[in-house]
Amino acid sequence: MVGNGMAGVRTIEELLKAAPDLYDITIFGAEPHPNYNRILLSPVLAGEQQLAQIVLNDWDWYRRHGITLHAGCTVTQVDRRQRLVHGTSATGHAVSAPYDRLVLATGALPLRLPVPGAQLAGVLAYRDIADTQALIDAAARQRHAVVIGGGLLGLEAANGLLQRGMQVTVVHTGAWPMERQLDAVAGGMLQASLAARGMRFLLQTHTRELLDDGSGRVRAVRFADGSEVPAQLVVMCVGIRPNTALAERMRLHVERGIVVNDTLQTTTDARIYAVGECVAHRGVAYGLVAPLFEQGKVLANHLAELGIGRYAGSQTSTKLKVTGIELFSAGDFQGGAGTESLVLSDPGGGLYKKLVLKDDRLVGACLYGSAVDSGWYFQLLREGRPVGALRAALLLGQSNLGEGGHAGQNQAASLPDDAEVCGCNGVTKGAICRAIRDKGLFTLDEVRQHTKASASCGSCTGLVQQILVATVGGDHSATPATRPLCGCTEHGHEAVRDAIRTHRLLDKEAVFAFLEWRTPDGCPACRPAVNYYLLSTWPGQARDDPQSRLINERSHANIQKDGTYSVVPRMWGGETSAAELRRIADVVDRYRIPAVKVTGGQRIDLLGVKKEDLHAVWRDLQMPSGHAYAKGLRTVKTCVGSEWCRFGTQDSSQLGRDLERALWRMVAPHKVKLAVSGCPRNCAESGIKDVGVIGVDSGWEIHIAGNGGIKTEVAHFFAKVATAQEVLEIAGAFLQLYREEGWYLERTTHYVARVGLEHVQRQVLQDAARRQALWQRLQQALAHEADPWHEGERAGVDARQFIPIAVA
Repeated sequence: MVGNGMAGVRTIEELLKAAPDLYDITIFGAEPHPNYNRILLSPVLAGEQQLAQIVLNDWDWYRRHGITLHAGCTVTQVDRRQRLVHGTSATGHAVSAPYDRLVLATGALPLRLPVPGAQLAGVLAYRDIADTQALIDAAARQRHAVVIGGGLLGLEAANGLLQRGMQVTVVHTGAWPMERQLDAVAGGMLQASLAARGMRFLLQTHTRELLDDGSGRVRAVRFADGSEVPAQLVVMCVGIRPNTALAERMRLHVERGIVVNDTLQTTTDARIYAVGECVAHRGVAYGLVAPLFEQGKVLANHLAELGIGRYAGSQTSTKLKVTGIELFSAGDFQGGAGTESLVLSDPGGGLYKKLVLKDDRLVGACLYGSAVDSGWYFQLLREGRPVGALRAALLLGQSNLGEGGHAGQNQAASLPDDAEVCGCNGVTKGAICRAIRDKGLFTLDEVRQHTKASASCGSCTGLVQQILVATVGGDHSATPATRPLCGCTEHGHEAVRDAIRTHRLLDKEAVFAFLEWRTPDGCPACRPAVNYYLLSTWPGQARDDPQSRLINERSHANIQKDGTYSVVPRMWGGETSAAELRRIADVVDRYRIPAVKVTGGQRIDLLGVKKEDLHAVWRDLQMPSGHAYAKGLRTVKTCVGSEWCRFGTQDSSQLGRDLERALWRMVAPHKVKLAVSGCPRNCAESGIKDVGVIGVDSGWEIHIAGNGGIKTEVAHFFAKVATAQEVLEIAGAFLQLYREEGWYLERTTHYVARVGLEHVQRQVLQDAARRQALWQRLQQALAHEADPWHEGERAGVDARQFIPIAVA
């Protein structure tokens, strides 16, 4: 196979399932990487993910399946008579391989505008990892960027550069962004949302030339009307074209793409097939991943010599998440002659839905802000069945339809088994449910691994999660909500918490007795969870059991691999003073602490402290606990904001200090990290925090449920407010909701995925009284928390644990 991209390798995956031992497989890939998810390059550009996180098939996958991969090797010639593929490696060495069957999966190439200056240094495309890295490097050195093209790729490139701190202007010939996927209203809403984040737009604007700074580097973009904008970096995102150069040298039939029949066989040579963006099938070249995966499945079937299945083309839809905003469109969403439109518009809430009907059938749909019902609409559109009986509730969506059209049924439960959930991979609800039941799957990652659902663009992740919960919900002992905490009990998290709340249980002994624990004293797995549920439900009343806490929380410091501890004093918002630094230096010298390190959360970590020295170290530091060991607030990371930075729009330092002082004693189901950035450059990395706050010209954006750990999760946009006080109240209310509803050891990202972002929005944003009550309950709880380093007795710290045991 020539090409190591998504469509080609998906074909190989399907072939291995159908006929694992039929071929010796050799793959030539021009890039020096294993197969990766090109759709997720945008999060890499934005700094939200790394290359390793978007790899679909790692090096070991090729080895396990006996596949010879020539990575970083470009195929220069194919000898059809001798059936030999010739390539050149990155080091210039010749590589050749024979074939019985050859698959061309050469993909597509980015287009460049044929304007003067297009070849200047600083003018880049955006297509692969190399392009992405070049943009990241440029963003570190340059300030002004112009992105030519307001389609999906252009907007993702612009957002990534914006996140990297550049000033970005999007130049687009259309009247609104993404005019091929959105109508004027949805496009206008998208533009307004992106403009609020700092992105500039020049619409209905045509580029005439790129100007040279005199050294062969771009300095500005000039338009047809003679106007100019400065540009040290220009990114061209103006489309793609099938990569057919090799096929043309092989004298295959090429017309727009490599011409293939319904089995993906080239019309020139029966031994040669083609798949993906390089293909022209029935005169159509597809650029979306879903039809390319459909092609791969058919092709694999014929390579496996099964001889069934035909590719008849694809009816396409566009389901995307652009910079966190869900979009969907399909069919005639603009509304042609003889059609009528049903419209739901809520600009303030960021929601828009347009359904186009013709002859009592759905012929088009355009959704902005929420695409939860997109699968249902697309199914109605493809089936072409009458929708008159549903008309009154059609705009409400399937998630609000139950038996007979009544509202309230869960969307996942109401979907038929043949409903397509993952458009990219063609996975139905029935296939997902069967995999969950037959293979005993309990996590989203397991579902992705076994079904591919949500593994490509990720826009169906929420629905897959709903199906997972709904499916395992039939087995009382199997759902995450009801799965026993441990072997000591048959009760799950919700049952334990409900019993504590309903029956006013105030200590672990009462819980164990009431719920008839099998082991009277519990075990190390259940005791910390029960202790947290007691303290979070009845603050100031429940009896804390220090022995039910983990070793780090009992010692109020992080134990290290050599048995010593690390101490992290709290620095409000990452700020410190000369006096604090002198005390830290004195403590390091006095107690011979071997290592001092600045943490990723802008704090100073003292590493290698002996346990018997901990009490004295805390006393001499005269600084509060940084809770670096705790299931609670760790840090509030900040940039210098408008107080010092010339780009700052808001005082992030002060808000960071205020947030940390307001929340620092808080305990939670798991660790919690916050960040406040003073402008959209987002130097504090607010987009991957449990609560991230970003300053914009008109106030603050609040993002929630991010995670920068082993698996990076980008935070959800939650709210935009005008004042710092609103940030405090909303952030506090969200964290209190998480404290009350989150399961022990469940991060905010998993909590929000479980209950749904809409649930959190209803509780915190849409109900002011509920938000105020949550905030008040948090304040009441914090009033009962003490600083374990300096209020040890009140905090229940047993000082005897720090006395070394004498050895005779």
